[in-house]
Amino acid sequence: MTQFHVLAEAFTPHDDLAAILLPHAFAADDGSHDAAHLMRVWKNAMRIQADEGGDTRQLAAAVLLHDCVSVEKNSPLRAGASRLAAEKAWQVLDGLGWRTLEISAVAHAILTHSFSANIPPETLEAKILQDADRLDAIGMVGAARCFYIAGRMGSGLYDPLDPLADDRPLDDKAFAIDHFETKLFRLADGFQTAAGRRLAMERQARLRNVLAMFLDEI
Repeated sequence: MTQFHVLAEAFTPHDDLAAILLPHAFAADDGSHDAAHLMRVWKNAMRIQADEGGDTRQLAAAVLLHDCVSVEKNSPLRAGASRLAAEKAWQVLDGLGWRTLEISAVAHAILTHSFSANIPPETLEAKILQDADRLDAIGMVGAARCFYIAGRMGSGLYDPLDPLADDRPLDDKAFAIDHFETKLFRLADGFQTAAGRRLAMERQARLRNVLAMFLDEI
C-alpha cells in the first residue's frame, strides 16, 4: 500500500478518489499546504456539509485539488494561484473521464476559494470549500501556520519597538503578528455558510487569545 493510499483513508467515503488525486494535490516542501492541511480542510468541509448539504464527491475533488499549484505567499503571481489550480484540476479530472458539468463545478469552487483571488463563490460546494479552507487559517492551527509561513518567508515575529503598530503602518511581510490584523482577524466576517460562521466565531476567539498570550510574554 502506497503512502497516498494510507492518506486517502482520511477522505472516506471518497478514499478511492483521494488515492488517485493526492499525487497531484500539493507541493512536498510547503508545510502550510501539505497533506495535513488537505485532511483538515476535508474535516472542516464535512462538518459544514453535515448541516448545509452539498455534493460530497465534488467537495472531495475540490478539497484535494484546491492547492494543486504552489505559488509562494510573497510571489507577484499569488492572486492567480487559484486560477492556475482550477486549470490544472480541470485537466486532471478530464483525464479521469469526469463529466464537463462536474468538472466545471469543481473548478469554480477551486477558483473562488482563495482570499487573494477575491472572486465570490456561487455554488454551495464553492461556499463550503471557501469556508473550510478559511477555518484552517484561524484558530490555533491558523496561528501556527501564520508563524510557520513567516519563518518560511524570512519575516520577524514582531517589531520590538512597536509590536502593535501604534505608530507605524502594519507590515505582515516584515512581522508575523501584523498578519493577524491585516488578514486573519478579517476572515471571520466573510464566511459564506451558517455552519461555517459558527465555527469561525469559535476559532476567531482562540486566535485572539493566542495573540493576547503572545503579547503578554513580550
